[in-house]
Amino acid sequence: MSIFERVEKFVKDIFRTTLEIFLEALQLNKSARGYIHGSITELLLKKELEIKYGCEVYRIREKWEGRKHSKHHGDFYFRRNQQSPWFVIESKGVKSNSEKWHKLYNYDNLKRFLYTHSDKIAWINPSKELESQIIGWIETTLPKFFDEYKNNVYDYEEIQKYINNKPSRETDKFRAIALLSGYNRDEINDMIQKRVDYVMTKVKVLETHFVSGTSGSSERTQATPRKDEFNLISIDIILRYHEHKFVFANPKLLESSGDNEDHLQQNYIMGFVFTGKDGKPQFNFSEEWYEDFNKVYETINKKDAVNESDMQKDIRVFISDEDE
Repeated sequence: MSIFERVEKFVKDIFRTTLEIFLEALQLNKSARGYIHGSITELLLKKELEIKYGCEVYRIREKWEGRKHSKHHGDFYFRRNQQSPWFVIESKGVKSNSEKWHKLYNYDNLKRFLYTHSDKIAWINPSKELESQIIGWIETTLPKFFDEYKNNVYDYEEIQKYINNKPSRETDKFRAIALLSGYNRDEINDMIQKRVDYVMTKVKVLETHFVSGTSGSSERTQATPRKDEFNLISIDIILRYHEHKFVFANPKLLESSGDNEDHLQQNYIMGFVFTGKDGKPQFNFSEEWYEDFNKVYETINKKDAVNESDMQKDIRVFISDEDE
């Protein structure tokens, strides 16, 4: 049975429909695609840990028997070999709309953002004046910000709010919004997206998004994970790269939440993906993030290993249908 036939049979048996309907449903449902995307990321992470790094890996059971252990809230148990202790790793992706969220489609925002995170940028020389380096990079790499995109763009809601509450004096923002006042919501969104796409041809932001519940079993006091819930974090940067690529961190080495030092922050700027003159991606990560799993593994305190007696492994095995 070919892979196509296996997929067709799977869709028919599980969803009771055709491949055409199945595909259309996926195209129409963004949340369903996101769930599948996350499942693919987890599966590829498991394979990478096993094949590339020689680890033994088991999925952590989702339907926990009894009260879930507060330090087992990741996706997988792993160990380097049979003599090594067991640890927990959590799998996440990057934020999908960072460039838009930080309004990097406007020159001043882009310049300020790069300045704020200049310590994560390899082409910045810290011994020289920072702002001039950033302005020079934008001028050379994203020249439209000095002509076609020199005026700021604002989202439709902000434009309407501003129009209905006009300031007593004319400002740069007033003049920019006056130029946008005749456009409808879709046209404004298209303008913003066009600029975002332009920025992302040269720089993409790698940003985490840690949002969790506050169930009693997690012992959380806020809606982000505790630092002791897992030993390592894996981030798949597929949304900012052309293939699945994993970057790792030890949560205990990340800056704590301002509200509770035992918790992670919701968002971390991990770094950037710049497009070089040769068109190839250039990864810039802050020092807390590792591309090499072996190196991040060395940062784990062996005292933080989980007790094997507490583990609840998901030992389900996918059994494919025999060719008919």
